Amino acid sequence: MQDFNITRRHFGLLAAGAAVAVAAPFAARAAGGTAVAATFPGNWEDGYRTVLTPLVKEAGFDLTVAPAMAQDQLAKVMASPGNPPYDTLLMSPGQMAVAIENDLIQKIDPSKLKNWSMLDPAFQGEYGPTVTVEVNGIAYNPDLVPAPKGYRDLFENPAYRGLVSWTGFASNTGVMAYTELAKIFGKGPDDMEAVFKLFKDNPEQIKGVVASTNHQMTLFQQGEIAVFMCSTGNVARLKSMGLKAEFVQPETGSPAAPVNIHLTKGAKNPDAAYAYMDAAISKAAQDKLKMPPTEMFPTNKEVELTPGIEAYVKREQLASLVYPDWAAINKNRAEWIRQFDALVAG
Repeated sequence: MQDFNITRRHFGLLAAGAAVAVAAPFAARAAGGTAVAATFPGNWEDGYRTVLTPLVKEAGFDLTVAPAMAQDQLAKVMASPGNPPYDTLLMSPGQMAVAIENDLIQKIDPSKLKNWSMLDPAFQGEYGPTVTVEVNGIAYNPDLVPAPKGYRDLFENPAYRGLVSWTGFASNTGVMAYTELAKIFGKGPDDMEAVFKLFKDNPEQIKGVVASTNHQMTLFQQGEIAVFMCSTGNVARLKSMGLKAEFVQPETGSPAAPVNIHLTKGAKNPDAAYAYMDAAISKAAQDKLKMPPTEMFPTNKEVELTPGIEAYVKREQLASLVYPDWAAINKNRAEWIRQFDALVAG
């Protein structure tokens, strides 16, 4: 999951760059009765296309899975708010706040979801159901480095020098790690000056900054890095590929973000969109998506956790995870992105 705080004022060139990509989903609409669902690339795209497409078909609709990172989803909808390219968006709370602020999504009608009662109240969002909770921490290669205790270890233990990769502040995973670093090395989660100083004092860490988690996973596969900030799903993906990868919950706590499906304002096929949402929270779907290589934490309370997921987090641990203040993050994020990008660029 990646995003930054996009508003109509900051939209600029991003919208122009999205204009060409906007056209792609429209062709899928020609047949009618199709939900065009924005979904994260990688595991999400593969899992949702394989598992949800037949379930939506059974409900009498077609499904087009349109892979796009969260910031691109927002940009494309903002480029054409009166004629959105997606019926649904896939987002975490930080992006949802931006979407609500810009009137891009609408409250849902839970009566149209037969599986709604299968969700715990915490997962019954007024702007759409929570389909999983992404638990974030640290991935490492046990053949190359010892298991880190937490974020501090990555800067103070020489065993990790030159082997750690980070993403910029546009990444949700990245910004959640940085709010934790700000608490460890600064005065609180919004003390990013302390984080910027930390990187200035450790220039080898700056060399490990790349654009996305997908890029980090490629570097990890190639053995060019041994540590990166990630979700449990990223580690599950690497393991499914036969790679040596383990997950650490930082000693200060694991940042977490619920992921919701949202109904786009002005969706062309709302009935198909509801069928897609209902499929995503069904026991049939989540029983499959909880398995490798996706290993998504199930929000349907009838779905039992696998031993693999329980090794990362148990249901009773959800309340103790670290949930960032996304309102505060969104308020400062554009400036943090600017400062960090300047730092990395030298």
